[in-house]
Amino acid sequence: MIGVIVGVTLRQVGRQRRMLVLLVLALVPVLISILYRFTADNSSERDAIEFASGMLATFVVPIVLPLAALLVGTSALGQDIEEGTIAYLLAKPLARWKVVVAKMLSAWLLTYLVTLVAVLGSGLIVLTGHEGISLVPAFVVACAAGALAYVAIFIALSLRFSRALIIGLGYVFVWEAIISQFIAGVRFLSIRAYTVGIADALTDVDAEILTRSLDVTPAIVLLVLLVALGGWYATRAVTRFQISERV
Repeated sequence: MIGVIVGVTLRQVGRQRRMLVLLVLALVPVLISILYRFTADNSSERDAIEFASGMLATFVVPIVLPLAALLVGTSALGQDIEEGTIAYLLAKPLARWKVVVAKMLSAWLLTYLVTLVAVLGSGLIVLTGHEGISLVPAFVVACAAGALAYVAIFIALSLRFSRALIIGLGYVFVWEAIISQFIAGVRFLSIRAYTVGIADALTDVDAEILTRSLDVTPAIVLLVLLVALGGWYATRAVTRFQISERV
């Protein structure tokens, strides 16, 4: 049954116009990387590494990744609630946590696919032929973890607030894109810092931007806690929604 819900959600959310917008957004760092590759013929190994790491750590991870998770995550269950189809979903003899897991898995897959376009496109274009190419698989793995955390939080947010999209946009553009990058003390409260920290641990490339992230151990622990917290709250909210509907 989880597989059925995943398939339905993938079709339901994947056909929305916002997915096209996300794909266009994911192509922005790719296009910038193409411009860099063809206009910086004399760039050194260090220049290429700094450009690629900066693109991945300051554009893809704090903007493309959370925006994709926000637009997809708030639709995974939020759209069912708005359209009233949540009642049919909850009428099935299926544990509520399984419904949440299926929705989280669907949103994670779509978010991760969009992010992969940006990571692989920009990373491979700039670093192919350079020793810093190990940055690409490092961010591929790290973004998988970061996508799951963002999705868990935004799904929970969509079940708590009617204007979850607006709140999420404020979080993405103010907290993750600006504050967390310039104030080191908030790294423990930033999924961006967790994601970059994991990427830094998976590569031996020395890039200044990566050193500003969180160490890998606390990053993984905090990511796991966020996913667990988001999943727990979403399950609780869905269960209470069912009860209120029956009343």
